[in-house]
Amino acid sequence: MKVLVAVKRVVDYNVKVRVKSDGTGVDIANVKMSMNPFDEIAVEEAVRLKEKGVATEIIAVSCGPTQCGETLRTAMAIGADRAILVETTEELQPLAVAKLLKALMDKEQPGLVILGKQAIDDDCNQTGQMLAALADLPQATFASKVEVVDGKAQVTREVDGGLETLSISMPAIITTDLRLNEPRYVTLPNIMKAKKKQMETFKPEDLGVDIKPRIKTLKVVEPPKRSAGIKVADVAMLVDKLKNEAKVI
Repeated sequence: MKVLVAVKRVVDYNVKVRVKSDGTGVDIANVKMSMNPFDEIAVEEAVRLKEKGVATEIIAVSCGPTQCGETLRTAMAIGADRAILVETTEELQPLAVAKLLKALMDKEQPGLVILGKQAIDDDCNQTGQMLAALADLPQATFASKVEVVDGKAQVTREVDGGLETLSISMPAIITTDLRLNEPRYVTLPNIMKAKKKQMETFKPEDLGVDIKPRIKTLKVVEPPKRSAGIKVADVAMLVDKLKNEAKVI
């Protein structure tokens, strides 16, 4: 069974982002970039499925500029067998990425597609769901445990009321949550091996996909700064502050 894993190159989660002075977006010039943490979990889960003998091949996919190749090399160092880069300098919104992944699914025919539940830059949480709709396949989002038994995926997912377990037939789409696993440390020998693994490059037009943006960003602003908290002497003062200053009661 082939497993297709989508990974995204984002601003590293340790970096404090700054909004551009003209309000058109986030300044990423000379900023450290890395693999989206949820996607790293997705790659790790695919590798674990291969180690269990469930998966036979792992294909990492990324859509974006040439530098996304570095992210794909990281995915191959974790354990992906080969990679596909859909190269474009255009802004890619979730629907465009879902269409590109659908085109690659038609080409590769994977038994399972694993994505991070969301990217930490736009926080859209849409690509996996859109892909499932386009491909007309079962989906299980926010997975905290995945087991493949008798050709079906048993997925435990986190919901407001606790945990929910779904049994979905494959091929299927799964999006990963933080508690699914802890990605392994990438060793230097595996980084060297990743340099020799195959990486194909396509353009969106090669796949026959229109990536034209459907949403326009009007303005990006930083959230307002929160005022410092204060200590209160007793419950009466707390109630007074909540009622007269915070005006929440």
